[in-house]
Amino acid sequence: MGRRTRLREFRHTDGAAAFSIVGDDRVTKFLSFDSRSPAAAQEMIDGALQRAKSQPRNEFYLAITQMDDDALIGTCRLALTGVKAAKLGYAVAADHWGHGFATDAVSTMMDFAFGSLDLHRVTAAIGPDNLASQAVVEHLGFTREGVLRDHVFTNGAWRDSVLYSVLRDEWPA
Repeated sequence: MGRRTRLREFRHTDGAAAFSIVGDDRVTKFLSFDSRSPAAAQEMIDGALQRAKSQPRNEFYLAITQMDDDALIGTCRLALTGVKAAKLGYAVAADHWGHGFATDAVSTMMDFAFGSLDLHRVTAAIGPDNLASQAVVEHLGFTREGVLRDHVFTNGAWRDSVLYSVLRDEWPA
């Protein structure tokens, strides 16, 4: 739990709220996939619910909610990769941009990553035009490592990603 947000497991009933994020071109222009249909948004939620049952669990794909409301306003994902490492991804509904929700949710996820999960390294690959998202990770102490050229194919074109990372000993306890 953060100061402004909570991270919780998805619920089957989160499909419509998820569509308001992953079906919104304003949001997906910054993500690694094209806008999704309502059915595809529900499939995304159902897939996350199924993967959450995996043992050992290798993904923590969670709903972001405001502290005083349980409605999904964003998503935050930590996908375990390699040895004590993970990839971070997050998205917030456009109507909730500019309120610090992404920063708070990512901070909470990083506390979990370096605390309970005992990870060593977390990376985030962010579109070069997504200055707000870059500001989130930079504010939280991530280091810009470089550019992954033609990293994702989205919205009909190849797109670079700016790679950021943070190590356990760089994260405030």
